[in-house]
Amino acid sequence: MKKKKISFSGKGGVGKSTLATLFLKYFITNYPDLEILVIDADPDSNIADLLGIEVPFKDTVGGITTELKHQIANRSFPPSMSKNQMLEAEIYDSLIEEDNFDLMVMGRSEGEGCYCYINSILKTILDDISKNYSITILDMPAGLEHFARKTDKDVDDLVIVTDPSKMGFHTMNRIIEITDELTLEFKNIWVIGNRFSDGLKSQLEGEVKKIIKKNVKLLGFIPEDEEISELNFIGTSILELREENNAYKVFSNIISKILK
Repeated sequence: MKKKKISFSGKGGVGKSTLATLFLKYFITNYPDLEILVIDADPDSNIADLLGIEVPFKDTVGGITTELKHQIANRSFPPSMSKNQMLEAEIYDSLIEEDNFDLMVMGRSEGEGCYCYINSILKTILDDISKNYSITILDMPAGLEHFARKTDKDVDDLVIVTDPSKMGFHTMNRIIEITDELTLEFKNIWVIGNRFSDGLKSQLEGEVKKIIKKNVKLLGFIPEDEEISELNFIGTSILELREENNAYKVFSNIISKILK
């Protein structure tokens, strides 16, 4: 399979982290030999929570860059290492190696000050790390700020998740507008409707038809699912979801379109 970077985005609360986790489950189940990297770029570390993995702040990229920032300010880093080398070594060490995938948790930043220098290095390092994997799945923060920082640069497929709400639709359209404004080029922009009743599907279908971009396509709809909600509530990994689960079966059928 050709290497791919796939990013999940959308308004907060629409279920993008859950669907990104289901995407991971799909690859683990159907392509067990692939090298998979999951980047949890949401400051709330939702993917880690959904996978049942506890990651202390000091082990997140945010924690590492915060510590490096303090070391730079205090000039306490080893003279034999450049700042780039230190950050690269620490970030590689932050990778959490699971049986079927590796996880990197970005976490939040801490304290005041500009992270522009560190962020620029970070993008380069993440590009280098992702080259070692067949599939990179990115769960991006809610909202639109990360597009301004171009953290979705060089992603093949952008998956925008929306729920049946005015704000969900607004965020979807704004994300698509921003990709033009910032000249972010995605091979495909997919829209998934999450937790839609049959009566509301036509609303999203009509909204997507209004978008005049050939690479924007409606991927499909995922129904509300009690089993997924229960796993989320009790803190059990979404990877434990039964393959017979209806929402997962629907998801598997529509997500296969990305791979064609």
